[in-house]
Amino acid sequence: MSSDTPAMTSNRPYLIRAMYEWIGDNDMTPYLLVDASHPQLHCPPQAVQDGRIVLNIAARAVAQLELGNEMISFKARFGGVSQDVFVPLAAVQAIYAQETGQGMMLPEEDASLEAGRAAPAGAPRSGVDDGDDDDDGGGPARRGGHLRVVK
Repeated sequence: MSSDTPAMTSNRPYLIRAMYEWIGDNDMTPYLLVDASHPQLHCPPQAVQDGRIVLNIAARAVAQLELGNEMISFKARFGGVSQDVFVPLAAVQAIYAQETGQGMMLPEEDASLEAGRAAPAGAPRSGVDDGDDDDDGGGPARRGGHLRVVK
């Protein structure tokens, strides 16, 4: 890519929306696997297990679902209490059908695409605090995934 070629935006929101639609069209239940350590994630801390949270985003399970370009937001019931959930797209690790496990793992978001992004209006600054503010500092940042053939 030459320096005159404009950088493309992240394909992440488009992939998530396409997978959500495909899973729904097949009468299956779409689930998100989310990295709970993301600083802009807002979800009930009691739902986090092993640094991750699995969220059912089927239309029958949530209200006011918005699959935006930077954030997924919705209302869901946790322990019988309706709560707002905000999931930054960079925190989404996978979207899959609960019944079959078919779906898509997503590569880590390229840091250059996420740099300088502010939280969308209305999103809380932070929702889950695991108390780990240490930077692992272990070498260069990953550039993202590569395609591989799966048989």
